[in-house]
Amino acid sequence: MLWLSFGGPEGPQDVMPFLENVTRGRGVPRERLAEVAEHYHHFGGVSPINELNRKAIAAVEAELRAQGVDMPVYFGNRNWTPYVEDAVRRMAADGVGRALVFPTSAYGGYSACRQYDEDIARAREVMGDGAPDLVKLRHFFDHPLFVECFADAVRVAWMRLPEHERGAARLVFTAHSIPDSADRAAGPPQDGGRLYSRQVAEAARLVARQCGVADYDVVWQSRSGPAHVPWLEPDIVDHIDTLHGAGATAVVVCPVGFVSDHLEVEWDLDNEAAEHAGELGMAFARALTPSGDARFARMVVELVREHLGGAPARKLSDFPRAGCTLNGAPCAAGCCEPAGAP
Repeated sequence: MLWLSFGGPEGPQDVMPFLENVTRGRGVPRERLAEVAEHYHHFGGVSPINELNRKAIAAVEAELRAQGVDMPVYFGNRNWTPYVEDAVRRMAADGVGRALVFPTSAYGGYSACRQYDEDIARAREVMGDGAPDLVKLRHFFDHPLFVECFADAVRVAWMRLPEHERGAARLVFTAHSIPDSADRAAGPPQDGGRLYSRQVAEAARLVARQCGVADYDVVWQSRSGPAHVPWLEPDIVDHIDTLHGAGATAVVVCPVGFVSDHLEVEWDLDNEAAEHAGELGMAFARALTPSGDARFARMVVELVREHLGGAPARKLSDFPRAGCTLNGAPCAAGCCEPAGAP
């Protein structure tokens, strides 16, 4: 199996080269990169994402062994070491002819799915003859274990609020914002687009239902584009203002769009959103993401077993299975085209 992720700097000297990799070809001003770099330097220039991935991989390897599955796990990133191209080279050198690929994103859309297809295709092209066939696993936003992890994390977060605030606290789900044009293009064209935001809304509904919460909000975070380009809204910080204006005194935030507590979760929620809530006198608690939960490793192995002997796909929604493709092919013609593509 290839564990395919985004990557992150592992020291202060890595921060700007990493950000240049992430934004290459997008025309992001240098001053904006410097601003984002400060977020990383706040944590010593080290993104938590690589270490979180290593821990999750170790848990998956242990779960595979416990279930009697002999399957080595390789680790490759898009934007920093270990790069996916190097991982695929190692796989080929080790004699791997076919592998499953677990992308660390539960959803569809260009950034959440199609870009991982591009990573797979690029790595195979760089490898050339002898590259293994790579089968990407499906979207898992509606897998029962994924939903259970978040539901339990929400319950734990709720209990961290002062007791007198718990009854009236507002549950707010967040996911990474994307340009509105990218969301319109998410999914096969015949399905009407907006697959990403629809899947996020469905995941939020499933988690809220398990928590017994009927009224909640879905908002967005971490936008990075020019102000004149419409992105999915409202932003979490703006929404906290709205909640405060409506009389809310406490908020529980669930980052349902993320699988691990990497920098955008720790900075945008634990720092910016939490501090803003505190300035307004609001109690704030954030649910943990699932990658450190043992059930997350079990979910990954369940996804693997769908390809080993045809184990049934466990899902809690009526959304069609999607995201599982071979060698970087898109799910369908025109599916999740990058914004602005013809």
